[in-house]
Amino acid sequence: MNDTTASHSPAPSLPNSLFVFALLYGGMTVLAGFLAVKQVMLWPTGLGVEAGIFAFLVLVVLSSATAQVHGSAAANRLVVWGFLPLAVSIVLILLVLRLPADPAMWPEGLEAFQMIHATTPRIMAAGPVAYLVSLLLNVWIFSRLRGSGEAQGSVGLMIRGAIASALSQAIDSVIFITLAFGGEREIGSLIAGQALAKIVLSLVLVPFLIAIAVKIARRLDRTV
Repeated sequence: MNDTTASHSPAPSLPNSLFVFALLYGGMTVLAGFLAVKQVMLWPTGLGVEAGIFAFLVLVVLSSATAQVHGSAAANRLVVWGFLPLAVSIVLILLVLRLPADPAMWPEGLEAFQMIHATTPRIMAAGPVAYLVSLLLNVWIFSRLRGSGEAQGSVGLMIRGAIASALSQAIDSVIFITLAFGGEREIGSLIAGQALAKIVLSLVLVPFLIAIAVKIARRLDRTV
């Protein structure tokens, strides 16, 4: 094969669903940190949880749907490469925090910006560690539960999604809170509350969202 022939070889095709899911995934990894600033109460339980969990559950849904449609290897790549926009956003935040502000900037706005984004190094480090471990664990559990003879029905899909999400979210709470606040405050009750709230959301929302995401992925991949 000469150079001319090689230059005209078709590029490897990327399924539409992987392209769309990757775009959403990268955005959610960054958005989760911003939403986490607000604490919300889950009606009707009265459980409090940081709002970043909603973006994080989207990550769980996207990685699980990818594992279902394209296999665990593709889902693991999505998780690992999804760390890149998170890492870049952290670097940019640190850079912007150190750049001098425009003297004409609204003082209250500058103060709020600094307060929200100037998180401690421990918290900034804990997030990515918890992210990688919990999302890779979610893909592993979801794929292992599938088995070789598991039916492809929506009920089985939702059950696997609920179990994988609940377990991985519990581990995420343990890792993040321990790394971020261990030794500075009592963390037992904090871990229990956060884990319980995340498990409730995982059982109530995630199974249905995964089933919907799988249907969307298959429809996108049928699009010419």
